[in-house]
Amino acid sequence: MPSDNSNKWGIVFCPKSGAFRPNSKWEKVEKCLKDKGVDYDFVQSENSSSVDRLVKMMINNGYKTLVVVGGDSALNDAINCLMQVPKEVRETISLGVIPNGLMNDFTHFWDIQDNELERCVDIIMKKRVRKVDLGCIRYTNEKNERCHRYFLNCLCIGLVASVIRQRRRSSGAFGWRKLAFIPSSLLMIFQRLEYKMRLRIDTEVIDRKVMTVCIGNAQGYGFTPNAVPYNGLLDVSVVYHPEVAQLIEGFYLLYSGKILNHRSVHPYRTREILVDKAERALVGIDGRIMNTPVGPFRVSVEQEVLNFIIP
Repeated sequence: MPSDNSNKWGIVFCPKSGAFRPNSKWEKVEKCLKDKGVDYDFVQSENSSSVDRLVKMMINNGYKTLVVVGGDSALNDAINCLMQVPKEVRETISLGVIPNGLMNDFTHFWDIQDNELERCVDIIMKKRVRKVDLGCIRYTNEKNERCHRYFLNCLCIGLVASVIRQRRRSSGAFGWRKLAFIPSSLLMIFQRLEYKMRLRIDTEVIDRKVMTVCIGNAQGYGFTPNAVPYNGLLDVSVVYHPEVAQLIEGFYLLYSGKILNHRSVHPYRTREILVDKAERALVGIDGRIMNTPVGPFRVSVEQEVLNFIIP
């Protein structure tokens, strides 16, 4: 590995989907890096599938500080790439982020805001690192292959995954993150979508119709507001379908961080959840829809496996 790259930042820039001028963010980042004298190399992803390839390239070329300029989905690609390398290599690499997505939920957990570019760069320069947990889904795909994928923020089953899909189709129309879910939610919620599910959480079995399940390693877009990515546990919110009269209350509680107070939300904290059945329900992982698992699947937590640069 080239030794002169070990002190450089390896930056992967992921343009925001649907943005009017997708490269304008990089122009600002580039100016800030030059003003602060940061030594770096950067590459730009063409699409979501290229992030994995570019992160691998950075790792193979000896970069020890990897920085993603992107959102939750780009971070998800980066961590899954990092989890493929040997542990002794991964232990030498730290991951930082400059938010450039629609929601950026994982960075908001650390109080890293979208419009604080100089502060984001300063945080990475100080390189205060904390080992964080990752959630992991283990499932079988349509080719009968055993697969797994990691997540930093959350995994959603049912309505929230459908909202994520709808939001991505209309991305760019709403700039404020707290408003980003509302139009899509309103389109989906009145369809009264429910899914027959069978879940096993510790000793409890849930076998009934469910609107959505959110499994959070972090805030989970507001559905797991008390989750933290460093306690070795996942927060789970199982949401039964509320009456129409309760929807306004539900929106208020969601956007005020108090969704667990809603009578239709049932919270759990666990190391593992088994999903025996989730009929017709989409599965979303860190803001992106994944190929729906075939048959039962398991979601668990892996404790302190990734070096993340925090404030």
